Amino acid sequence: MTYQTHIAQLTNLIADRNGTWDAISPESVARMRLQNRFTTGLDIARYTAAIMRKDMAAYDADPAHYTQSLGCWHGFIAQQKMISIKKHFGTTDRRYLYLSGWMVAAMRSEFGPLPDQSMHEKTSVPALIEELYTFLRQADARELGMMFREVDAARAAGNAIEEQRLLNAIENHQTHVVPIIADIDAGFGNAEATYLLARKMIEAGACALQIENQVSDEKQCGHQDGKVTVPHEDFLAKVRACRYAFLELGVEDGIIVTRTDSLGAGLTKQIAVSKDAGDLGDQYNSYLDCEEIDPATAQNGDVILNRDGKLLRPKRLPSNLFQFRAGTGEDRCVMDCIASLQNGADLLWIETEKPHIEQIAGMVDRIRAVIPNAKLVYNNSPSFNWTLNFRQQVFDAWVDEGKDISAYDRARLMSVDYDGTTLADEADERIRTFQADSAKRAGIFHHLITLPTYHTAALSTDNLAKEYFGDAGMLGYVKGVQRKEIREGIACVKHQNMSGSDLGDDHKEYFAGEAALKAGGAHNTMNQFAA
Repeated sequence: MTYQTHIAQLTNLIADRNGTWDAISPESVARMRLQNRFTTGLDIARYTAAIMRKDMAAYDADPAHYTQSLGCWHGFIAQQKMISIKKHFGTTDRRYLYLSGWMVAAMRSEFGPLPDQSMHEKTSVPALIEELYTFLRQADARELGMMFREVDAARAAGNAIEEQRLLNAIENHQTHVVPIIADIDAGFGNAEATYLLARKMIEAGACALQIENQVSDEKQCGHQDGKVTVPHEDFLAKVRACRYAFLELGVEDGIIVTRTDSLGAGLTKQIAVSKDAGDLGDQYNSYLDCEEIDPATAQNGDVILNRDGKLLRPKRLPSNLFQFRAGTGEDRCVMDCIASLQNGADLLWIETEKPHIEQIAGMVDRIRAVIPNAKLVYNNSPSFNWTLNFRQQVFDAWVDEGKDISAYDRARLMSVDYDGTTLADEADERIRTFQADSAKRAGIFHHLITLPTYHTAALSTDNLAKEYFGDAGMLGYVKGVQRKEIREGIACVKHQNMSGSDLGDDHKEYFAGEAALKAGGAHNTMNQFAA
Protein backbone atom coordinates (compact mmCIF):
# COMPACT_ATOMS: atom_id res chain seq x y z
CA MET A 1 0.00 0.00 0.00
CA THR A 2 1.00 3.60 -0.56
CA TYR A 3 1.55 6.07 2.25
CA GLN A 4 -1.84 7.70 1.73
CA THR A 5 -3.59 4.31 1.41
CA HIS A 6 -2.10 3.23 4.72
CA ILE A 7 -3.37 6.45 6.35
CA ALA A 8 -6.88 6.01 4.93
CA GLN A 9 -7.09 2.35 5.98
CA LEU A 10 -5.83 3.11 9.48
CA THR A 11 -8.19 6.07 9.86
CA ASN A 12 -11.13 3.73 9.24
CA LEU A 13 -9.70 1.08 11.54
CA ILE A 14 -9.27 3.53 14.43
CA ALA A 15 -12.72 4.99 13.88
CA ASP A 16 -14.23 1.51 14.28
CA ARG A 17 -12.90 1.29 17.86
CA ASN A 18 -15.56 3.62 19.29
CA GLY A 19 -13.12 6.25 20.47
CA THR A 20 -10.85 3.91 22.44
CA TRP A 21 -8.06 4.29 19.88
CA ASP A 22 -8.49 8.01 19.22
CA ALA A 23 -5.07 8.79 20.72
CA ILE A 24 -3.46 6.70 17.97
CA SER A 25 -2.35 8.75 14.97
CA PRO A 26 -3.09 7.03 11.61
CA GLU A 27 -0.22 8.87 9.96
CA SER A 28 2.24 7.86 12.68
CA VAL A 29 1.28 4.20 12.27
CA ALA A 30 1.56 4.55 8.48
CA ARG A 31 5.05 5.89 8.95
CA MET A 32 6.01 2.98 11.20
CA ARG A 33 4.64 0.54 8.64
CA LEU A 34 6.67 2.06 5.83
CA GLN A 35 9.75 2.00 8.06
CA ASN A 36 9.21 -1.72 8.64
CA ARG A 37 8.43 -2.87 5.10
CA PHE A 38 9.74 -6.41 5.65
CA THR A 39 8.20 -8.04 8.70
CA THR A 40 9.94 -11.43 8.34
CA GLY A 41 13.08 -12.88 6.85
CA LEU A 42 10.96 -14.89 4.41
CA ASP A 43 9.51 -11.62 3.08
CA ILE A 44 13.07 -10.52 2.42
CA ALA A 45 14.08 -13.85 0.83
CA ARG A 46 11.13 -13.79 -1.60
CA TYR A 47 11.67 -10.13 -2.48
CA THR A 48 15.42 -10.45 -3.07
CA ALA A 49 15.15 -13.78 -4.94
CA ALA A 50 12.90 -12.05 -7.48
CA ILE A 51 15.52 -9.30 -7.83
CA MET A 52 18.25 -11.85 -8.55
CA ARG A 53 16.12 -13.68 -11.12
CA LYS A 54 15.43 -10.37 -12.90
CA ASP A 55 19.12 -9.48 -12.82
CA MET A 56 20.10 -12.90 -14.20
CA ALA A 57 17.73 -12.42 -17.13
CA ALA A 58 19.13 -8.93 -17.75
CA TYR A 59 22.67 -10.35 -17.77
CA ASP A 60 21.68 -13.05 -20.26
CA ALA A 61 20.43 -10.28 -22.56
CA ASP A 62 23.52 -8.10 -22.06
CA PRO A 63 26.63 -9.13 -20.07
CA ALA A 64 27.32 -5.46 -19.31
CA HIS A 65 24.57 -5.90 -16.68
CA TYR A 66 26.72 -7.94 -14.31
CA THR A 67 26.24 -7.63 -10.55
CA GLN A 68 28.62 -7.00 -7.65
CA SER A 69 28.94 -7.43 -3.91
CA LEU A 70 31.34 -7.02 -1.01
CA GLY A 71 31.65 -9.44 1.89
CA CYS A 72 30.41 -7.96 5.19
CA TRP A 73 31.16 -9.42 8.61
CA HIS A 74 28.84 -7.18 10.65
CA GLY A 75 25.46 -5.55 10.15
CA PHE A 76 26.93 -2.07 10.56
CA ILE A 77 29.42 -2.69 7.76
CA ALA A 78 26.62 -3.85 5.43
CA GLN A 79 24.49 -0.87 6.40
CA GLN A 80 27.21 1.68 5.76
CA LYS A 81 28.04 0.03 2.44
CA MET A 82 24.45 0.32 1.19
CA ILE A 83 24.06 3.88 2.51
CA SER A 84 27.25 4.77 0.64
CA ILE A 85 26.02 3.13 -2.58
CA LYS A 86 22.74 5.06 -2.45
CA LYS A 87 24.63 8.29 -1.74
CA HIS A 88 27.12 7.93 -4.58
CA PHE A 89 25.04 6.15 -7.24
CA GLY A 90 21.44 6.95 -6.33
CA THR A 91 20.33 3.33 -6.56
CA THR A 92 21.14 -0.09 -5.14
CA ASP A 93 20.40 -1.85 -8.43
CA ARG A 94 22.70 -4.83 -9.15
CA ARG A 95 24.56 -4.34 -5.84
CA TYR A 96 24.32 -7.24 -3.38
CA LEU A 97 25.89 -8.43 -0.13
CA TYR A 98 28.09 -11.46 0.30
CA LEU A 99 28.28 -13.46 3.51
CA SER A 100 31.62 -15.22 3.73
CA GLY A 101 32.07 -18.40 5.76
CA TRP A 102 35.71 -17.39 6.10
CA MET A 103 34.76 -14.18 7.88
CA VAL A 104 32.17 -15.91 10.06
CA ALA A 105 34.87 -18.35 11.16
CA ALA A 106 37.53 -15.68 11.67
CA MET A 107 35.37 -13.02 13.32
CA ARG A 108 31.99 -14.27 14.51
CA SER A 109 32.62 -17.61 16.23
CA GLU A 110 32.26 -17.99 19.98
CA PHE A 111 35.42 -20.10 19.84
CA GLY A 112 37.37 -17.03 18.78
CA PRO A 113 39.25 -16.61 15.49
CA LEU A 114 39.20 -19.84 13.49
CA PRO A 115 40.48 -20.91 10.07
CA ASP A 116 38.02 -21.47 7.25
CA GLN A 117 37.45 -25.16 7.99
CA SER A 118 33.76 -25.30 9.05
CA MET A 119 34.69 -25.48 12.72
CA HIS A 120 32.54 -22.49 13.73
CA GLU A 121 29.00 -22.88 15.00
CA LYS A 122 26.75 -23.28 11.99
CA THR A 123 24.05 -21.28 13.76
CA SER A 124 26.34 -18.25 13.55
CA VAL A 125 25.68 -18.12 9.79
CA PRO A 126 21.89 -17.51 9.92
CA ALA A 127 22.50 -15.26 12.94
CA LEU A 128 24.72 -13.03 10.82
CA ILE A 129 22.18 -12.99 7.96
CA GLU A 130 19.53 -11.81 10.41
CA GLU A 131 21.91 -9.18 11.77
CA LEU A 132 22.77 -7.88 8.30
CA TYR A 133 19.12 -7.43 7.43
CA THR A 134 18.32 -5.88 10.82
CA PHE A 135 20.84 -3.14 10.07
CA LEU A 136 19.63 -2.69 6.47
CA ARG A 137 16.03 -2.37 7.64
CA GLN A 138 17.16 0.17 10.24
CA ALA A 139 18.83 2.15 7.42
CA ASP A 140 15.42 2.29 5.71
CA ALA A 141 13.73 3.41 8.93
CA ARG A 142 16.34 6.10 9.54
CA GLU A 143 16.22 7.49 6.00
CA LEU A 144 12.43 7.53 5.89
CA GLY A 145 12.31 9.05 9.37
CA MET A 146 14.38 11.99 8.17
CA MET A 147 12.06 12.38 5.18
CA PHE A 148 9.00 12.37 7.45
CA ARG A 149 10.58 15.12 9.55
CA GLU A 150 11.13 17.15 6.37
CA VAL A 151 7.45 16.65 5.46
CA ASP A 152 6.45 18.02 8.88
CA ALA A 153 8.78 21.00 8.43
CA ALA A 154 7.34 21.75 4.98
CA ARG A 155 3.81 21.59 6.38
CA ALA A 156 4.72 23.88 9.26
CA ALA A 157 6.18 26.38 6.77
CA GLY A 158 3.09 26.13 4.55
CA ASN A 159 5.20 24.93 1.62
CA ALA A 160 2.76 22.62 -0.20
CA ILE A 161 5.03 22.14 -3.22
CA GLU A 162 7.92 20.89 -1.08
CA GLU A 163 5.54 18.72 0.91
CA GLN A 164 4.27 17.05 -2.27
CA ARG A 165 7.83 16.56 -3.55
CA LEU A 166 8.74 14.80 -0.32
CA LEU A 167 5.60 12.66 -0.36
CA ASN A 168 6.46 11.54 -3.90
CA ALA A 169 9.99 10.69 -2.76
CA ILE A 170 8.56 8.62 0.11
CA GLU A 171 6.30 6.70 -2.27
CA ASN A 172 9.31 5.93 -4.50
CA HIS A 173 11.77 5.19 -1.71
CA GLN A 174 14.23 2.43 -2.62
CA THR A 175 15.03 0.05 0.20
CA HIS A 176 18.54 -0.70 1.40
CA VAL A 177 17.53 -4.37 1.53
CA VAL A 178 19.35 -6.20 -1.27
CA PRO A 179 20.09 -9.86 -2.06
CA ILE A 180 22.63 -11.73 0.05
CA ILE A 181 24.61 -14.60 -1.41
CA ALA A 182 25.26 -16.65 1.72
CA ASP A 183 28.02 -19.22 2.19
CA ILE A 184 26.79 -22.55 3.57
CA ASP A 185 30.30 -24.04 3.21
CA ALA A 186 30.13 -27.77 2.42
CA GLY A 187 26.81 -28.13 4.21
CA PHE A 188 28.05 -28.75 7.78
CA GLY A 189 27.37 -32.47 7.72
CA ASN A 190 25.15 -34.80 5.73
CA ALA A 191 22.27 -33.75 3.48
CA GLU A 192 19.84 -33.56 6.42
CA ALA A 193 22.21 -31.22 8.28
CA THR A 194 22.49 -29.12 5.11
CA TYR A 195 18.70 -28.92 4.82
CA LEU A 196 18.27 -27.85 8.45
CA LEU A 197 20.88 -25.10 8.12
CA ALA A 198 19.52 -23.99 4.74
CA ARG A 199 16.08 -23.54 6.33
CA LYS A 200 17.50 -21.33 9.06
CA MET A 201 19.43 -19.25 6.52
CA ILE A 202 16.39 -18.77 4.30
CA GLU A 203 14.15 -17.92 7.26
CA ALA A 204 16.72 -15.25 8.18
CA GLY A 205 16.41 -13.74 4.69
CA ALA A 206 18.92 -15.48 2.41
CA CYS A 207 17.70 -15.80 -1.17
CA ALA A 208 20.89 -17.36 -2.51
CA LEU A 209 22.90 -20.19 -0.95
CA GLN A 210 26.43 -21.02 -2.07
CA ILE A 211 27.53 -24.61 -1.42
CA GLU A 212 30.84 -26.29 -2.28
CA ASN A 213 31.78 -29.84 -3.25
CA GLN A 214 34.33 -30.47 -0.50
CA VAL A 215 34.06 -33.07 2.24
CA SER A 216 32.39 -31.40 5.23
CA ASP A 217 34.80 -32.72 7.84
CA GLU A 218 37.85 -31.98 5.67
CA LYS A 219 36.71 -28.58 4.40
CA GLN A 220 39.46 -26.08 3.64
CA CYS A 221 39.50 -22.49 2.45
CA GLY A 222 39.38 -22.50 -1.34
CA HIS A 223 42.80 -20.84 -1.49
CA GLN A 224 44.55 -23.29 0.82
CA ASP A 225 46.04 -26.70 0.15
CA GLY A 226 44.61 -30.05 1.22
CA LYS A 227 41.14 -29.76 -0.33
CA VAL A 228 39.16 -33.01 -0.63
CA THR A 229 36.12 -33.33 -2.91
CA VAL A 230 33.15 -35.70 -2.74
CA PRO A 231 31.51 -37.76 -5.51
CA HIS A 232 28.73 -36.01 -7.37
CA GLU A 233 25.85 -37.93 -5.87
CA ASP A 234 26.91 -36.90 -2.36
CA PHE A 235 27.11 -33.28 -3.43
CA LEU A 236 23.90 -33.28 -5.46
CA ALA A 237 21.98 -34.67 -2.48
CA LYS A 238 22.94 -31.48 -0.61
CA VAL A 239 21.95 -29.33 -3.60
CA ARG A 240 18.55 -31.01 -3.56
CA ALA A 241 18.34 -30.47 0.22
CA CYS A 242 18.77 -26.72 -0.36
CA ARG A 243 16.08 -26.73 -3.05
CA TYR A 244 13.66 -28.60 -0.81
CA ALA A 245 14.26 -25.98 1.89
CA PHE A 246 13.50 -23.12 -0.50
CA LEU A 247 10.35 -24.79 -1.80
CA GLU A 248 9.10 -25.79 1.64
CA LEU A 249 9.34 -22.18 2.77
CA GLY A 250 7.66 -20.81 -0.35
CA VAL A 251 10.76 -19.15 -1.82
CA GLU A 252 10.27 -20.60 -5.28
CA ASP A 253 12.78 -18.24 -6.91
CA GLY A 254 15.56 -19.19 -4.47
CA ILE A 255 19.04 -19.34 -5.98
CA ILE A 256 21.57 -22.15 -5.50
CA VAL A 257 25.20 -21.41 -6.33
CA THR A 258 27.30 -24.57 -6.65
CA ARG A 259 31.00 -24.13 -6.11
CA THR A 260 33.61 -26.55 -7.40
CA ASP A 261 37.02 -26.70 -5.75
CA SER A 262 38.24 -29.37 -8.16
CA LEU A 263 40.78 -27.09 -9.82
CA GLY A 264 42.86 -27.04 -6.64
CA ALA A 265 41.62 -30.24 -5.02
CA GLY A 266 43.66 -33.29 -5.88
CA LEU A 267 42.10 -35.65 -3.33
CA THR A 268 38.88 -37.54 -2.70
CA LYS A 269 37.74 -39.38 0.39
CA GLN A 270 35.51 -41.82 -1.45
CA ILE A 271 35.37 -43.95 -4.57
CA ALA A 272 32.14 -43.01 -6.31
CA VAL A 273 29.37 -45.57 -6.72
CA SER A 274 28.95 -46.42 -10.41
CA LYS A 275 26.04 -48.42 -11.82
CA ASP A 276 26.63 -47.97 -15.52
CA ALA A 277 29.66 -47.24 -17.66
CA GLY A 278 29.93 -43.52 -18.31
CA ASP A 279 27.63 -42.41 -15.47
CA LEU A 280 28.69 -39.65 -13.08
CA GLY A 281 30.29 -42.07 -10.66
CA ASP A 282 32.27 -43.72 -13.43
CA GLN A 283 33.39 -40.33 -14.76
CA TYR A 284 34.49 -39.24 -11.28
CA ASN A 285 36.49 -42.45 -10.79
CA SER A 286 38.07 -42.15 -14.24
CA TYR A 287 40.25 -39.30 -12.98
CA LEU A 288 41.72 -41.30 -10.08
CA ASP A 289 45.44 -41.92 -10.14
CA CYS A 290 45.60 -45.72 -10.53
CA GLU A 291 48.12 -48.46 -11.22
CA GLU A 292 47.38 -51.65 -13.08
CA ILE A 293 47.76 -54.77 -10.98
CA ASP A 294 47.78 -58.53 -11.36
CA PRO A 295 45.07 -60.20 -9.23
CA ALA A 296 47.77 -62.37 -7.76
CA THR A 297 49.51 -59.33 -6.32
CA ALA A 298 46.40 -57.78 -4.76
CA GLN A 299 46.86 -57.01 -1.09
CA ASN A 300 44.52 -57.08 1.86
CA GLY A 301 42.44 -53.91 1.96
CA ASP A 302 43.02 -52.95 -1.69
CA VAL A 303 40.27 -51.14 -3.56
CA ILE A 304 40.23 -52.44 -7.12
CA LEU A 305 38.48 -50.95 -10.15
CA ASN A 306 37.71 -52.78 -13.38
CA ARG A 307 38.29 -50.45 -16.30
CA ASP A 308 38.05 -51.81 -19.85
CA GLY A 309 38.95 -55.27 -18.63
CA LYS A 310 41.97 -54.07 -16.67
CA LEU A 311 42.21 -54.25 -12.90
CA LEU A 312 43.36 -50.94 -11.44
CA ARG A 313 44.28 -50.00 -7.89
CA PRO A 314 43.66 -46.33 -6.99
CA LYS A 315 46.63 -44.87 -5.14
CA ARG A 316 45.74 -44.49 -1.48
CA LEU A 317 47.63 -42.07 0.76
CA PRO A 318 48.55 -42.73 4.41
CA SER A 319 45.63 -40.40 5.29
CA ASN A 320 43.31 -42.99 3.67
CA LEU A 321 42.49 -40.49 0.92
CA PHE A 322 42.69 -41.23 -2.79
CA GLN A 323 44.41 -38.91 -5.22
CA PHE A 324 43.45 -37.75 -8.70
CA ARG A 325 45.85 -37.69 -11.63
CA ALA A 326 47.80 -34.46 -11.89
CA GLY A 327 46.53 -32.05 -14.54
CA THR A 328 42.89 -33.20 -14.41
CA GLY A 329 41.55 -30.26 -12.41
CA GLU A 330 40.03 -28.28 -15.28
CA ASP A 331 38.34 -31.36 -16.74
CA ARG A 332 36.86 -32.18 -13.33
CA CYS A 333 35.70 -28.57 -12.88
CA VAL A 334 33.85 -28.68 -16.20
CA MET A 335 32.27 -32.02 -15.29
CA ASP A 336 31.24 -30.69 -11.86
CA CYS A 337 29.64 -27.58 -13.32
CA ILE A 338 27.66 -29.37 -16.00
CA ALA A 339 26.42 -31.96 -13.49
CA SER A 340 25.35 -29.21 -11.06
CA LEU A 341 23.39 -27.25 -13.65
CA GLN A 342 21.73 -30.42 -14.90
CA ASN A 343 20.65 -31.18 -11.33
CA GLY A 344 19.07 -27.95 -10.16
CA ALA A 345 21.86 -25.42 -9.63
CA ASP A 346 21.26 -21.88 -10.88
CA LEU A 347 24.75 -20.37 -10.82
CA LEU A 348 28.29 -21.73 -10.76
CA TRP A 349 31.39 -20.80 -8.77
CA ILE A 350 34.79 -22.00 -9.93
CA GLU A 351 37.46 -21.34 -7.32
CA THR A 352 40.67 -20.52 -9.18
CA GLU A 353 44.22 -19.90 -8.01
CA LYS A 354 44.59 -16.62 -9.93
CA PRO A 355 42.38 -14.01 -11.63
CA HIS A 356 43.05 -14.89 -15.26
CA ILE A 357 40.20 -14.24 -17.69
CA GLU A 358 41.23 -16.73 -20.35
CA GLN A 359 41.70 -19.52 -17.82
CA ILE A 360 38.15 -18.96 -16.56
CA ALA A 361 36.76 -18.50 -20.06
CA GLY A 362 38.35 -21.72 -21.27
CA MET A 363 36.30 -23.69 -18.77
CA VAL A 364 33.13 -21.65 -19.27
CA ASP A 365 33.30 -22.16 -23.04
CA ARG A 366 33.27 -25.92 -22.50
CA ILE A 367 30.38 -25.69 -20.02
CA ARG A 368 28.37 -23.45 -22.35
CA ALA A 369 28.82 -25.91 -25.20
CA VAL A 370 26.44 -28.09 -23.17
CA ILE A 371 24.45 -25.45 -21.24
CA PRO A 372 24.50 -22.17 -23.22
CA ASN A 373 23.23 -19.87 -20.46
CA ALA A 374 25.68 -21.07 -17.77
CA LYS A 375 26.74 -18.19 -15.53
CA LEU A 376 29.35 -17.75 -12.83
CA VAL A 377 29.68 -16.13 -9.46
CA TYR A 378 33.38 -15.26 -9.20
CA ASN A 379 35.51 -14.59 -6.17
CA ASN A 380 37.70 -11.53 -6.76
CA SER A 381 39.69 -12.81 -3.83
CA PRO A 382 42.03 -10.88 -1.53
CA SER A 383 43.99 -14.15 -1.49
CA PHE A 384 45.24 -13.19 -4.96
CA ASN A 385 48.13 -10.75 -5.21
CA TRP A 386 46.32 -8.69 -7.84
CA THR A 387 49.20 -6.30 -8.47
CA LEU A 388 51.77 -9.05 -9.03
CA ASN A 389 49.41 -11.29 -11.01
CA PHE A 390 48.42 -8.62 -13.49
CA ARG A 391 51.90 -7.19 -13.86
CA GLN A 392 53.11 -10.69 -14.66
CA GLN A 393 50.24 -11.18 -17.12
CA VAL A 394 51.25 -7.98 -18.94
CA PHE A 395 54.91 -9.04 -18.83
CA ASP A 396 54.04 -12.41 -20.40
CA ALA A 397 51.83 -10.78 -23.03
CA TRP A 398 54.64 -8.41 -23.96
CA VAL A 399 57.04 -11.33 -24.32
CA ASP A 400 54.59 -13.02 -26.68
CA GLU A 401 54.26 -9.79 -28.66
CA GLY A 402 58.04 -9.45 -28.94
CA LYS A 403 58.23 -6.23 -26.92
CA ASP A 404 61.36 -5.18 -25.10
CA ILE A 405 61.03 -6.26 -21.46
CA SER A 406 64.68 -5.80 -20.48
CA ALA A 407 63.74 -3.06 -17.97
CA TYR A 408 61.63 -5.48 -15.92
CA ASP A 409 62.43 -8.39 -13.62
CA ARG A 410 59.37 -10.67 -13.67
CA ALA A 411 60.06 -12.00 -10.17
CA ARG A 412 60.27 -8.46 -8.70
CA LEU A 413 57.28 -6.84 -10.41
CA MET A 414 55.54 -6.22 -7.08
CA SER A 415 58.31 -3.75 -6.19
CA VAL A 416 57.41 -0.10 -5.74
CA ASP A 417 60.25 0.56 -8.19
CA TYR A 418 57.89 -0.35 -11.01
CA ASP A 419 55.03 1.90 -9.89
CA GLY A 420 54.24 4.44 -12.59
CA THR A 421 55.90 2.46 -15.36
CA THR A 422 54.13 1.68 -18.61
CA LEU A 423 53.84 -1.97 -17.59
CA ALA A 424 52.35 -1.12 -14.19
CA ASP A 425 49.87 1.31 -15.73
CA GLU A 426 48.67 -1.29 -18.23
CA ALA A 427 48.33 -3.85 -15.43
CA ASP A 428 46.24 -1.40 -13.36
CA GLU A 429 43.99 -0.74 -16.34
CA ARG A 430 43.44 -4.49 -16.74
CA ILE A 431 42.55 -4.71 -13.04
CA ARG A 432 40.15 -1.78 -13.40
CA THR A 433 38.29 -3.40 -16.30
CA PHE A 434 38.61 -7.01 -15.06
CA GLN A 435 35.01 -7.31 -13.93
CA ALA A 436 33.48 -5.87 -17.10
CA ASP A 437 35.89 -7.78 -19.35
CA SER A 438 35.36 -11.13 -17.62
CA ALA A 439 31.59 -10.61 -17.45
CA LYS A 440 31.62 -10.32 -21.24
CA ARG A 441 34.23 -12.98 -22.05
CA ALA A 442 33.96 -15.53 -19.24
CA GLY A 443 30.28 -15.60 -18.31
CA ILE A 444 30.66 -13.99 -14.90
CA PHE A 445 27.26 -12.72 -13.78
CA HIS A 446 28.28 -11.78 -10.24
CA HIS A 447 31.60 -10.41 -9.01
CA LEU A 448 32.27 -10.41 -5.30
CA ILE A 449 35.17 -9.74 -2.97
CA THR A 450 34.96 -12.21 -0.12
CA LEU A 451 36.92 -10.46 2.62
CA PRO A 452 37.32 -6.78 1.75
CA THR A 453 35.88 -5.28 4.92
CA TYR A 454 38.11 -7.53 7.04
CA HIS A 455 41.08 -5.84 5.38
CA THR A 456 39.65 -2.30 5.40
CA ALA A 457 38.92 -2.56 9.12
CA ALA A 458 42.51 -3.61 9.78
CA LEU A 459 43.99 -0.92 7.53
CA SER A 460 41.90 1.96 8.91
CA THR A 461 42.57 0.86 12.50
CA ASP A 462 46.30 0.70 11.80
CA ASN A 463 46.27 4.22 10.36
CA LEU A 464 44.34 5.62 13.33
CA ALA A 465 46.53 3.85 15.90
CA LYS A 466 49.71 5.07 14.22
CA GLU A 467 48.55 8.69 14.29
CA TYR A 468 46.62 8.88 17.56
CA PHE A 469 49.21 7.15 19.71
CA GLY A 470 52.01 9.02 17.94
CA ASP A 471 52.90 12.68 17.70
CA ALA A 472 49.60 13.64 16.03
CA GLY A 473 47.59 12.81 19.14
CA MET A 474 43.97 13.90 18.88
CA LEU A 475 44.67 15.46 15.47
CA GLY A 476 45.20 11.92 14.23
CA TYR A 477 41.52 11.25 14.81
CA VAL A 478 40.19 14.67 13.84
CA LYS A 479 42.15 15.01 10.59
CA GLY A 480 42.19 11.36 9.60
CA VAL A 481 38.61 10.49 10.52
CA GLN A 482 36.14 13.15 11.66
CA ARG A 483 37.08 15.95 9.27
CA LYS A 484 36.84 13.51 6.37
CA GLU A 485 33.47 12.24 7.61
CA ILE A 486 32.08 15.79 7.69
CA ARG A 487 33.47 16.86 4.33
CA GLU A 488 32.64 13.61 2.53
CA GLY A 489 29.13 13.41 3.93
CA ILE A 490 29.57 10.15 5.82
CA ALA A 491 26.24 9.50 7.52
CA CYS A 492 27.61 8.03 10.73
CA VAL A 493 29.42 11.24 11.68
CA LYS A 494 26.09 11.79 13.45
CA HIS A 495 26.51 8.54 15.31
CA GLN A 496 23.55 9.14 17.67
CA ASN A 497 21.25 9.51 14.69
CA MET A 498 22.75 6.44 13.04
CA SER A 499 22.21 4.33 16.13
CA GLY A 500 18.50 5.21 16.17
CA SER A 501 18.25 8.10 18.61
CA ASP A 502 16.01 10.20 16.34
CA LEU A 503 13.85 7.16 15.56
CA GLY A 504 13.42 6.68 19.28
CA ASP A 505 12.43 10.32 19.71
CA ASP A 506 9.78 9.95 17.00
CA HIS A 507 8.34 6.93 18.78
CA LYS A 508 8.38 8.72 22.14
CA GLU A 509 6.34 11.51 20.60
CA TYR A 510 3.89 9.02 19.06
CA PHE A 511 3.46 7.24 22.39
CA ALA A 512 3.51 10.13 24.89
CA GLY A 513 2.79 13.26 22.87
CA GLU A 514 3.91 16.50 24.52
CA ALA A 515 5.06 14.58 27.60
CA ALA A 516 7.81 12.83 25.63
CA LEU A 517 11.33 13.34 26.99
CA LYS A 518 13.35 13.47 23.78
CA ALA A 519 17.11 13.31 23.28
CA GLY A 520 17.34 15.40 20.15
CA GLY A 521 16.87 18.85 21.64
CA ALA A 522 18.92 22.02 21.31
CA HIS A 523 21.62 20.77 23.67
CA ASN A 524 22.36 17.59 21.71
CA THR A 525 25.99 17.92 20.58
CA MET A 526 25.16 16.24 17.28
CA ASN A 527 23.73 19.62 16.26
CA GLN A 528 27.36 20.74 15.79
CA PHE A 529 27.37 18.68 12.58
CA ALA A 530 24.31 20.33 11.06
CA ALA A 531 26.39 22.71 8.94
